[in-house]
Amino acid sequence: MTVSGIVLAGGASRRFGADKLAESIDGVTLLDRAIQALAGLVDEVVVVLAPDRPPPILGPASTGLAGPGPAVRHVHDPEPFGGPLAGLRTGLRAAAGSTVLVVGGDMPFLVPAVLRLLLAAAPAALADSSGALRPLPCALDRAMALLEADQLLARGERRLRTLLNTLDARLLARPAWQAEDPDELTLVDIDERADLDRKQRDSDRSIGVSREEEPGP
Repeated sequence: MTVSGIVLAGGASRRFGADKLAESIDGVTLLDRAIQALAGLVDEVVVVLAPDRPPPILGPASTGLAGPGPAVRHVHDPEPFGGPLAGLRTGLRAAAGSTVLVVGGDMPFLVPAVLRLLLAAAPAALADSSGALRPLPCALDRAMALLEADQLLARGERRLRTLLNTLDARLLARPAWQAEDPDELTLVDIDERADLDRKQRDSDRSIGVSREEEPGP
């Protein structure tokens, strides 16, 4: 089985107010973090960008993924901000793997062990602690997903959740992956700057740093 990682990075970042994927946590951009989480699990990574966005400059830890050819490839959506299902179709068309592991570029705390469970159960997605389906991350059969995505988009559907339901994706209940990710970090995405600031404060507390105590230049 060959596996492609698809990173959906074509959003407008309207609620964030800037290019959130270029923002960093502990010196690593959100996009780099998403790519790094895929590194040991996939044969290639396809990053799906908005039509007018130039390919981002990736950090050194995001290069050198397993497999022949370019470690990371960038493709562009044919329409601006068409939604996650349209972005996924772009990625599916470009991917070489028979199975795809799909994540959001704004998901900086993905746990590789949880992603591995998704791959083993593909087609599959995760349920959160309330039992609700979370569309990202997910693992899919590329050919089947592309066929269904084409049909759904032709009918005007834009939701990734609808694709997962159409494919009858397996829902991994919380107990199935809780041991690998007790705090549900894999489901965290950054929508607003407050989300990023909160996670940065959490990171500081975990290493005993207070912003007020940091020395000046």
